[in-house]
Amino acid sequence: MADVIIRKAKIEDIPEIYALVYELAVFEKEPEALTVSIDEYEKAFSEGLLQGIVATIDHKVVGIAVFYMTFSTWKGKCLYLEDFYVQPAFRRDKIGQQLFDAYLAEAKEQGANMTKWQVLDWNETGLNFYHKNNAIIEKNWWNGKIFF
Repeated sequence: MADVIIRKAKIEDIPEIYALVYELAVFEKEPEALTVSIDEYEKAFSEGLLQGIVATIDHKVVGIAVFYMTFSTWKGKCLYLEDFYVQPAFRRDKIGQQLFDAYLAEAKEQGANMTKWQVLDWNETGLNFYHKNNAIIEKNWWNGKIFF
């Protein structure tokens, strides 16, 4: 297997990041829920609203951690992990752990007091991964949304 490179995302990576977010939406059984465009991704990335770390093999993005800074009125700065995905063919190569470790390091570098994300209750592999990383999985908070 070729060498894996873990690095901060660049604007040129947006089409591949978008494609992997779509793969994640398919995995989560909601491909129709992805309604934002690549142009919106590029604009958000350019404005600093969206950040990311990518895993590449032979210059091809095979894994992503997409995140942004937010603020908890109880805990302070929080780096929110919006999307975390590694293509199935590369999941046994510890790329996910390398990406997650890079994400945690980035959170600390940016001065976050915590990180936060969501995981589906049926995603046993994801739940096991987060538990292995000593994550607290809250089950008592429900998500609220309003779409415009």
